[in-house]
Amino acid sequence: MWSLLGLLTILQNVLPSQLLSLLNSLWQSLQDSLTPYSYFDVPEFLGSASVEPNDLYRHVHLYLHQSVLSSPSLPPPRLTVSLPRSNSNLSSTSPSLSLSPNHSLDDTFNGHHLVWTLHADTLQDSLEERRSFSLRLPKRHASTLLPAYLAHVSNSADSLERSSRTRRLHTNSQRGGGAWMSVPFRHPATFDTLALDPSVKSQLLADLSAFSDGKEFYHRTGRPWKRGYLLHGPPGTGKSSLIAAMANYLRYDVYDLELTRVTSNSDLRELLIQTTNRSVIVIEDIDCSLELTGDRRNHQFGKVDKNMNKRQRVQSFDDDSDFEDYSRRDEGRVTLSGLLNFTDGLWSCCGEERIIVFTTNFADGIDPALLRAGRMDVHVRLGHCGAHAVRELVERYVGVREHHLLDNTERYIQAGAEMTPAEVGEVLLRNREVPETAVRELVAELQRRAGASGEEEDEGWEDSGAESSEGSSEKKGKKGKPGSGWEGKVRFLGRLRSLTKSDSGRRGV
Repeated sequence: MWSLLGLLTILQNVLPSQLLSLLNSLWQSLQDSLTPYSYFDVPEFLGSASVEPNDLYRHVHLYLHQSVLSSPSLPPPRLTVSLPRSNSNLSSTSPSLSLSPNHSLDDTFNGHHLVWTLHADTLQDSLEERRSFSLRLPKRHASTLLPAYLAHVSNSADSLERSSRTRRLHTNSQRGGGAWMSVPFRHPATFDTLALDPSVKSQLLADLSAFSDGKEFYHRTGRPWKRGYLLHGPPGTGKSSLIAAMANYLRYDVYDLELTRVTSNSDLRELLIQTTNRSVIVIEDIDCSLELTGDRRNHQFGKVDKNMNKRQRVQSFDDDSDFEDYSRRDEGRVTLSGLLNFTDGLWSCCGEERIIVFTTNFADGIDPALLRAGRMDVHVRLGHCGAHAVRELVERYVGVREHHLLDNTERYIQAGAEMTPAEVGEVLLRNREVPETAVRELVAELQRRAGASGEEEDEGWEDSGAESSEGSSEKKGKKGKPGSGWEGKVRFLGRLRSLTKSDSGRRGV
């Protein structure tokens, strides 16, 4: 053996490097032909500059981390334990387990045995360390096994990353039109805590699940992977809480877009580009945020028809200065056209897996162009509490499942008593320490409102329900006198607000 090693040393010093490289290749080929396995390396970085990270390496790291935790009975001989950084995307504070360098971990897939090995090599004359994973699998099945297995690894890592990462609540900054600032998103609302009609809840959950799992469908049909929701109804019916529940269910980031802080369409487009995939983009009180229907109305300088060309529009104004003033005003604000492009234009396709949500207290105040299919695909009307929602809130707030007084709630509601979830919750919250008092006060308030409703004959609201753009329509409630009741007041306040709102803007009515 020593003689052979000495001979190899002499040959390395005597033979040309090209010949040695050829001999090494022949030796590797001989080994590969004799072994029943194929080997695949997954380096940490792409190329030799160690600048561009390899996403597959990250996926393998997360997948093996999950495999170690899910199979504690068969741990590898040595593990590395670490805590994530405070600014890491992972929200968990529990220790992270990973393979130690030059150790292996077994795995199985479709009945085949596979082995992962982590290699760590220190570069010569440098403290830099190159890491890579090596995958060993049966050579006979490599061509069919490798693509399916790598897809399985990536999907598993993607699910783990989605469920464990820290989610953020973003809002656009007051200082500039195209900047976001964020805080951790920790809203406690879930679909289990919402007082929704069971049929509405099940429809929403099914729609959200189909959207989240619909990557292949959207790509196959050529549709942008996004979906629009319109949430409308009286104040206090839980529109913001429903948005939080949707984000928590999908584990998406939330971008709360304040339109009154956006100075132009270009700034709006820049904000859209900066949003990430798997996010919910929210515009609350869309009917009060900006005067977006003005583009379709007659302006104070003259009558402008959308079918006019530029020359005809100029002639419709009193003089050229009026037209220039109107044009400059359009350039320095967010227009209906800009918002339409934001929700359904070419720039809306710059990312994937996005949900856009509009909320309003009065849906008729929104331009119909914003509500068509492809922009707002699902319309959800959140109304006053029904008997089921009242019982659900009572059980959640004060722990009372059955009470003889609660049997009267359905009768009072049918008689015209209207209370939003926020109002019901406030009555119960005041008396949460004394459940009996809480139930009695709530039923008494419903009885009082039922009597007042019968005397005043106020305008009614339809029951809570969800509608899809594919053909379902809202159930219409009883109509009172035009402009009377709650809707008439909201319409008046919305118009008054659009005339008196300052540049900084306010939220909702």
